[in-house]
Amino acid sequence: MPALLISNPAEVASLAEEFESASATEILRWAFEQFGAAAAIGTSFQGAGLVTIHHAVAAGLQLPVFTIDTGLLFPETLDLKTRLEDYFGIVIEALVPERTVEQQAQDIAPQLWLSNPDLCCTLRKVEPLQKKLSQLDAWIAGLRREQSSGRANIQVLELYEFDRLREKNILKVHPLARWSRDQVWEYIRCHGIPYNPLMDRGFRSIGCHPCTRVVISGQNERAGRWTGFDKSECGIHTFLGDKI
Repeated sequence: MPALLISNPAEVASLAEEFESASATEILRWAFEQFGAAAAIGTSFQGAGLVTIHHAVAAGLQLPVFTIDTGLLFPETLDLKTRLEDYFGIVIEALVPERTVEQQAQDIAPQLWLSNPDLCCTLRKVEPLQKKLSQLDAWIAGLRREQSSGRANIQVLELYEFDRLREKNILKVHPLARWSRDQVWEYIRCHGIPYNPLMDRGFRSIGCHPCTRVVISGQNERAGRWTGFDKSECGIHTFLGDKI
């Protein structure tokens, strides 16, 4: 397949439609062949991220993997990162905010997540991600359509303007867009992939410990995030705005 013109929305849309019937491995192999190490898997160690990494490693695709360490993660999440590095035989890059949690409390407000969770997410998640994406051409993410109404219409490939001044775009790749939660967890258990033990305690989507709770039966996967706020996304998957 010829090299993708990352500034060509029509070509991206055409490929996205074509990839609706492709396997996760086929999509990841295409991304690696197109972009090499300028394509990277971003994960917060949710189920779909684990499956994505497993597909890449099993196929021999040396795609870089990164995560965002906000300084507010559960101990179980931090421990899982080490376990996954051992299991997959890879190094997972940890992106960190400019301020520590203590510096943020001193410079802005104590427990900012209680008074302004959007700002807290921007400082601790979005800004570190923006710096990383400035080095990439393709960002591989574990979003699935089934997760929430806000993600129901995601495409396998989506093109976004990242930096208008430098005319830089970023391609988002969602290899598991069509997968259900049941498919994800059947895969994880079948392959014995390490996962966050909090999942066995009623958590369905795990972020920072002050902003994550157990989900009540019947609620969608994202319902346990930011209880009491009209908020279902931290911003890392929305700050880019509309697709090109």
